[in-house]
Amino acid sequence: MGEGSSGDFRQRIRESFQKQAAMETIGAELTRVQHGMVEIELPFDVKLTQQHGILHAGIISAALDSACGFAAYSVIDPEASILTIEFKVNLMSPGRGERFLFRGEVTKPGTTIIVADGRGYAIGDGPAKLIASMTGTMMVIRGREGISG
Repeated sequence: MGEGSSGDFRQRIRESFQKQAAMETIGAELTRVQHGMVEIELPFDVKLTQQHGILHAGIISAALDSACGFAAYSVIDPEASILTIEFKVNLMSPGRGERFLFRGEVTKPGTTIIVADGRGYAIGDGPAKLIASMTGTMMVIRGREGISG
């Protein structure tokens, strides 16, 4: 799907992101929106860590899921919505950093099913460090009561 056929996807994504109480709860910010790619950033907060003081796997997974989901949302028609139906996360390195960046990119667009890949990075002193990867499968939803935008 071309960018023109997706309507004003940037505005739709910003509005939908603002409705996500989960992302607000963890302090996540939508920092970059392009056709087929979305980035979400998150500052370090001790309340989001597990017992060893590193970012909890559940937080990493939630942020990657949102990044991949919104990347998929950027390539669909304005009347449709997206729901994640499956994902796999690989945790590659401890989540230690001052900030975290989660990037989702559409790998395989489709009219019903979209596959997206995500990468999570820890940002601190030195170069960004890859901490996690995700592959997610999203289903395009149309005309379902209670699910829109």
